[in-house]
Amino acid sequence: METREKSVVAEQAANDQALNPQPEATAAAAECNASQTETTAEETTAPLQAENACADEIVERPAAPASKAEVLESLSRLAADETAEISREDIARLKQQFYAFRKTELEAELAAFVAEGNDSATFVPAPDPSEEQFKELLAQVRDRKAALAAAHEEELRHNFELKQALINELATLSADTDNVNRAFPRVKEIQAEFKQIGEVPPTEATDQWKAYQGAVEQFYDQLKVNKDLRDYDFRKNLELKTLLCEEAEKLDAEEDVILAFKRLQNLHDEWRQAGPVAKEMREEIWTRFKDASAVINKKYQAFFEERKARETANEAAKTEICERVEALDFSTLKKFSAWEEMTKTILAAQEDWKKIGFASRKVNNALFARFRGVCDRFFTLKAEYYRSVQEELAANLAKKKALCEQAEALKDSTDWRKTADKLVELQKEWKTIGAVSKKHSDAVWHRFQQACDSFFENRKKNLSANRTAEQANLKAKREIIEQLKAIPADTPRAQAMPQVKELQAKWQEIGHVPMRDKDKIYDEYRALCDNFYNRSRDNRSGMSRFEDVVNEMSGDEAKLRRERERIMRACEIKRNELKTYENNLGFLSSKSKSGDSMVREMERRIQRIKDDIASIEEKIRMIDEKL
Repeated sequence: METREKSVVAEQAANDQALNPQPEATAAAAECNASQTETTAEETTAPLQAENACADEIVERPAAPASKAEVLESLSRLAADETAEISREDIARLKQQFYAFRKTELEAELAAFVAEGNDSATFVPAPDPSEEQFKELLAQVRDRKAALAAAHEEELRHNFELKQALINELATLSADTDNVNRAFPRVKEIQAEFKQIGEVPPTEATDQWKAYQGAVEQFYDQLKVNKDLRDYDFRKNLELKTLLCEEAEKLDAEEDVILAFKRLQNLHDEWRQAGPVAKEMREEIWTRFKDASAVINKKYQAFFEERKARETANEAAKTEICERVEALDFSTLKKFSAWEEMTKTILAAQEDWKKIGFASRKVNNALFARFRGVCDRFFTLKAEYYRSVQEELAANLAKKKALCEQAEALKDSTDWRKTADKLVELQKEWKTIGAVSKKHSDAVWHRFQQACDSFFENRKKNLSANRTAEQANLKAKREIIEQLKAIPADTPRAQAMPQVKELQAKWQEIGHVPMRDKDKIYDEYRALCDNFYNRSRDNRSGMSRFEDVVNEMSGDEAKLRRERERIMRACEIKRNELKTYENNLGFLSSKSKSGDSMVREMERRIQRIKDDIASIEEKIRMIDEKL
């Protein structure tokens, strides 16, 4: 019975299961019906012999191989398995499948040859070792098939000879009218032996069966002495054949025509094995059985004619689907949405394909291979696109994770300006990186954002605290400036300088002030301090005081040396301080207002240190003159 296609992928396995009526079967059935119609009242129990011999066998065929290797493996099993039956259809199917694969390979080779810029007319296919192996295996299978056929023919001939010997013996027993009753047990044995013997050559089957039935009927006709036994046998045979007629008539109600036809063949086998009936009932019972068989045979023939029309329509529908999918342009698909939309189109075409039944056997496989080729090409291209996108997404994810790690390493830093600039650079770099997969997108962004937010939140808190401290520092430094201003201008140097030094020490202990006030207040402070130092130089500088001290120690060399060592240590400290400031000056930039202020402050400090070093070196020279 024809089955619906279950899926596009499974169709190849199902293609060989379709049934096509063979012209030989139809002709043989017609011939058998004609021969049965000509049967006379003398019943022959060999009806529809040709039908039984020629009827299509509906078999489940194996799934089609997926490669040449599987074809070779199937052929190797056929060649090696001496018990397996070999049909012409099996050989033809394997040959068709092998050369279908070979054709696909040649087309691929030709396409590659032309793609390299060669002329297709100069294409010479490469030798295929598997083809030679296929031919050798095919020859082995054919040889074994021929051997099996010869053995089968010999077996049929042997069976014919055995049956013919039994017919001859039956004829001899029938001719011995005096011993018919005694021969009856042997006749029953002959009938049993005749049934047990297998098939004979089809060309001899009908004539031999008629000869056997004739011999049996002749014996029963001669069996007048045992008429009661004969009549009983006739009644039993009539009951059996009546039952067979009823079973044959019931097959008209069977919806499955193929199943009904197979059951009819089994009923014909049983009819042949049943013995004769009374002579007056033979024509009637046979006509009843023959008429019931004719009904099923007509349905069987109509079924295949209808299926042929249906297969033609299916062929047209499948061809239309092939043309539809072949017209699709896969080269324009550049986005996920486009690929998904095209996938829906391909799947819809596959669903339409599944709804269509089989086409004829000669084109069904070719149509399926054509349709599957387009589908396979699409899904291969889709897989390649998705693989490339996934690789890009994975690379982007790795880059973003690396940025997350850098941001997390900076989130606890207190170098506010440098770290803030670095995080801003990381954020700009983040924007240049492409997308990542949806399942990682939110998590990796949250991780990066959390690290940045943590730093900037800490900086915000620090700046808030610094602003409060800077305002307090500004207030303290303004108080120092006011105290410097409060020192009278005419205050003697000896009284003024200790107070100035004390205020300067307090100034150094005070921290940063707001950036906008830093230069203004420092310039004011520096101007006041410079005034005091300049005033000291006009009256009597610190150098003069030191000279007085040195003069006082001129008589004590030990004191002078200790003083020199103290001053040398102070000079070394100043030199190191100068070196540090000069190095730091190289890292500063004056591109911004705040940067320019810091540079000027650093330069002022460097100059003051240089002045201090020069003063110390002068003091050392004074001591050296006294030593």
